[in-house]
Amino acid sequence: MPPKNATMPSPDQPLTVTLQQARKARRLSQLELSLQLGVSQRHISFVESGRARPSRDLLVAWLRALSAPLALGNEALLQAGYAPAYSSATLSDSSLSEANDALERLLRTHDPMPALVLDADWNLLRANRGGQWLAATLLPRAASLPGSAQVNILDALVHPDGLGRSVVNLADVGPAFLAQLRHEASARPALQSRVDAYEALLKARLGEQDVHRAWAAPKAPLLTTRYATPYGELAFFSMFTTFGTPQDITLASLRVEHMFAADDATRAVLTTQVG
Repeated sequence: MPPKNATMPSPDQPLTVTLQQARKARRLSQLELSLQLGVSQRHISFVESGRARPSRDLLVAWLRALSAPLALGNEALLQAGYAPAYSSATLSDSSLSEANDALERLLRTHDPMPALVLDADWNLLRANRGGQWLAATLLPRAASLPGSAQVNILDALVHPDGLGRSVVNLADVGPAFLAQLRHEASARPALQSRVDAYEALLKARLGEQDVHRAWAAPKAPLLTTRYATPYGELAFFSMFTTFGTPQDITLASLRVEHMFAADDATRAVLTTQVG
């Protein structure tokens, strides 16, 4: 996964700043990076100060050593005067057909438990039958949206009639999720406004002191989210799947959330309603 605090460069940012920020985000010294790349520390220093220009191959290896996001890698290559290395195809593009097949298999095999395909901005791209049923149950307003409308999970959380209203144990899961979102926003500034909106929701529901309190010792090995629904309280914990070695920016941004029933009552409801 990319370093959480490696920020995307601005269009007019020089390569030197981009490389320094990416290295510091990984907490690597110039010496440590030079050992990974097999070049001298002096050359690392010269490139970071603008006294030397890296070759394209070295720059690609440099960015990989820093686990830089693919989009950041393309930006750095452009800053150095080279062509981008990574494609950014739409998910429906024929070049991503194998990845699409893998996503569909993951979704189908997880039924009747919910599974969702999300992008880096938390837009809901796909859902299996269990996910569609849960979305319709927790977000009845989404049923009235046109078929082409995109649902954003973070927007749905803060909407007055959205997901946040259904979460029973917001005091347990809210601060932890907020901390996760802050890490993501440090690498993807476009998320910040949505993170701020979620923080405002937590403050309104829990009070500012509880939102900023240190996360208490966990009560269980897995953090479980509990929802109030017409079928009773439903409880889920989640696992996430990502592509292991993506070479496309779109694929690198995707994750599949697999939701599992945290108790027998939830499992029985999903089996009856979906299975």
